[in-house]
Amino acid sequence: MTQSSWEVAEERELVFDSPVTALDARIVNGTVNVVGTAGDTARLEVSAVEGPPLIVTQEGTRVTVAYRDLPWQGWLKWLDRKGWHRSAVVSLVVPARADVAVGVVGAAAVVSGVEGDTSVRGVSGDTTLVRLSGRVRAESVSGGLEVQSVTGGLSFDSVSGDLTVIDGAGPSVRAETVSGDMLVDLAPSDGPPTDLALRTISGDVAVRLPSPADAQVSVETASGAVTNAFDGLTVSGEWGAKKVTGTLGAGTGSLRATTVSGSIALLRKPPADEEGAVPASAASPASGKVL
Repeated sequence: MTQSSWEVAEERELVFDSPVTALDARIVNGTVNVVGTAGDTARLEVSAVEGPPLIVTQEGTRVTVAYRDLPWQGWLKWLDRKGWHRSAVVSLVVPARADVAVGVVGAAAVVSGVEGDTSVRGVSGDTTLVRLSGRVRAESVSGGLEVQSVTGGLSFDSVSGDLTVIDGAGPSVRAETVSGDMLVDLAPSDGPPTDLALRTISGDVAVRLPSPADAQVSVETASGAVTNAFDGLTVSGEWGAKKVTGTLGAGTGSLRATTVSGSIALLRKPPADEEGAVPASAASPASGKVL
């Protein structure tokens, strides 16, 4: 298998002439921006490097951009800040069909226009994913995740990072956090309804469903407030634990959410042709009945 390698210690551009089907990028501080585009080749632009150089390798159809001492395995060791004296600003254009894996420590990551599978691991630093159609898996310690117009299945695990999904249209959203908040806004779709499974200990959960909604609902909180904008659902529990259950539409999709001390809000998204629709960012518990 043919392998080429470059050491990048300053601003530089690289064009990979042979086809690329997979990208692996691991960055400490700074920014990594990955864009999917038509074609089979990839392009790298490094606009800033501080500290140790980046090692860029192309082995077969896989491109890796990383440091020698930052492997996928054991990445949590980078919680120790003494290893953070480095930074890089990296932009990559890859074939849309490529699989993308990004690891960040204190860096911001943006991935857009990718049709292959996307994996993101972060110790800290926020991640933004836009217009992805493949499967998406994201893990973070404290970094937040914002997802917009993603049509693939989404899985998110974090300790304290927040999750924001805007115009979600994928087959499933699975999210679990300890203290992070979750806001999931679903877009109307001609395909099967989305299956939602959300779990947090102390974070708040807000879900906004398209109108008409189609889901089997079971959400509960041990001590938080409940907001429900759907007359067809039943709220049980007066003090302490509260649960919202019922069927919306045909009940083809599913919505399961649990939090121990956080609040839960179930919100109704106005029809697309209804004037005065509220943007996803403005969704709040005030939009329904608080119990």
